[in-house]
Amino acid sequence: MIPSTELTGLTGEKPFVIPSGEIARRILKIQKALKENRINGLIIVQRVDLLYFSGTAQNGLLFIPAEGEPVLFIRRYLPRAQAESSLKNIIGINSIKEVPGHILDFYGHFPVVLAFEFDVIPVKTFNFYRTLFPARNFVDGSPLILDARMVKSDWEIEQMERTAEMSGRTFEYMKTIIRPGLTEMEFAGMYETFSRKLGNGSGLRIRDYLTEGYAWHVLSGVSGGMSGLLDSPASGEGTSLAFPCGAGNKKLAPDEPVMVDLGSVVNGYHMDETRMFAIGSMPDKALNACRAAIQIHDSVLEKVKPGVTVDELFLHAESLAGSLGYAEFFLGPPGSKVSFIGHGIGLELIEQPIIARGRNEILRPGMVFALEPKMVFLNEFSAGIESVFVVTETGARLISRVPVEIFIC
Repeated sequence: MIPSTELTGLTGEKPFVIPSGEIARRILKIQKALKENRINGLIIVQRVDLLYFSGTAQNGLLFIPAEGEPVLFIRRYLPRAQAESSLKNIIGINSIKEVPGHILDFYGHFPVVLAFEFDVIPVKTFNFYRTLFPARNFVDGSPLILDARMVKSDWEIEQMERTAEMSGRTFEYMKTIIRPGLTEMEFAGMYETFSRKLGNGSGLRIRDYLTEGYAWHVLSGVSGGMSGLLDSPASGEGTSLAFPCGAGNKKLAPDEPVMVDLGSVVNGYHMDETRMFAIGSMPDKALNACRAAIQIHDSVLEKVKPGVTVDELFLHAESLAGSLGYAEFFLGPPGSKVSFIGHGIGLELIEQPIIARGRNEILRPGMVFALEPKMVFLNEFSAGIESVFVVTETGARLISRVPVEIFIC
């Protein structure tokens, strides 16, 4: 049986394939980094990295030498990998133990310095590879991979725009179905079903092994103020003990703020967007906080340009929140604040760099971020917004298609 993954674009379109030119440019870029760091070869096993550099996410392993053609080793399913990948050398194997011999056959020697994805590879797996591959030194190739993926090509940005189109239509649909009496989870299930019909793959890729990707973040009223987390065992309205985030069993009610944070993906490329809703009306305190979040969002976008550091963006947002009177609530309640206002996004929901305090990464054209200034009013509500933008040669351009506004339905 062929494993099921995302093969098509939006409904009814032809099978999705990463262009050979994209793959070739990515290989050359990582090989340049390997040479600069005196690394002879790179072993890639993580599925997203495998997709990025080979064009397929089938079960296998990719070897990229510092010089020469890479070799893709596939355990299963070889015919599909051959159809999806434009790489010249694709070999079917029955066991990973066959790989060292094939590398010797291809290149006549084995790398002295060999890199792995230390940020994601399990210790047990790495120890197995270390006994298998006769390299002298094993080093971390993750920083080189993440840096290569940090700047998106025009083609990648086009893919994210396709996801943004689907997400924008989903937010429009939310406005037509939100109503009192629906539980947060019912509401989330309705709009996720709609998005799936438009091509949303729903399975969000998260690199951090301690983090889960949820597509059903709906926080209405006090749920957004953390009370849903604090008293859910008694009330039955909050999120579950096993999955302490996202939508719960609280029912939507008129005249309260409702935060919807939608993560979505089409053909591997993610969007991460948040908008505030209300049924009938929104209390002034919440409405003013939502407007302040939008003001911070827009002001940060005005500051974006190549050469600016992510730390500068964070400090600007924090300063503006304080001048607007929201320092106490910005990025969480006192004692529980986070130290970031956004993150890179692409083939994974959260990528480098993070727009955070103390981070010195410099903005470059082609970097894509999810910008999310948010506030938490403990035991009351949350307010915020999140949009995806790309850094251009002169500033920032929104990829998100969802209007930057508050939806009163």
